[in-house]
Amino acid sequence: MELNLLLRLIVAHLLTDFVLQPSEWVKQKKQKKHLSLKLYFHVLIAGLTAYIFSGLWANWWLPLLLMTTHFFIDLWKLNRPDKMVYFIIDQLLHILVILVVWILLFYDLAAVQYYLVTLFQNTHLWLILTGYLLVTWPLGIVIGMATDKWRIAAEVNKEGLLKAGVWIGIFERLLIFTFILSNQFAAVGFLITAKSILRFSDKENTQKKTEYVLIGTLMSFAAAAIIGLLINQLL
Repeated sequence: MELNLLLRLIVAHLLTDFVLQPSEWVKQKKQKKHLSLKLYFHVLIAGLTAYIFSGLWANWWLPLLLMTTHFFIDLWKLNRPDKMVYFIIDQLLHILVILVVWILLFYDLAAVQYYLVTLFQNTHLWLILTGYLLVTWPLGIVIGMATDKWRIAAEVNKEGLLKAGVWIGIFERLLIFTFILSNQFAAVGFLITAKSILRFSDKENTQKKTEYVLIGTLMSFAAAAIIGLLINQLL
């Protein structure tokens, strides 16, 4: 019942923010900000949708709390540039409010404190988080330093998107690490094959660029796989 309510509130939020909000409303909100009537319509719909989906008719404070927080979170975002980071923060804040409401409905402070203490004492969780953090930026920095002389020789930074290679490497290692943790070794081979087809089908690649990419890819994949296997053993 508790989890069911949380999911219903999240579905109500997703419907409100992405399905029941026309693009014209979004444009007007960006232009007029707090003076936009569409902002207030959107907030009203957010509160009513959550109230209907919750089924908790006696809890009249529920839509009021969600409407108030939704208004200030949206207003904060409207005064920020259109960047991915602000969109993510906006959505995380909405989900955080929903979690707080859910906790207030079903749990007291002592129970929340108990769950938090249990969470912080979960060694398996911290091992997995450590692994995920290692395969992102720290491992990327190490691989970057190890392959720097080949990158300069291959002149790979003269073309291409800014820092695209960095993010490609991070996502590759995250996938490899996840596959290793879940014992999906066949998926690792599929990922290597897919990248090889995409990369080496580029006719503009010179021998230096091809060798540089091959070295970096194998180093990145091997390091992520080794870390995944070590974490698996510790688990």
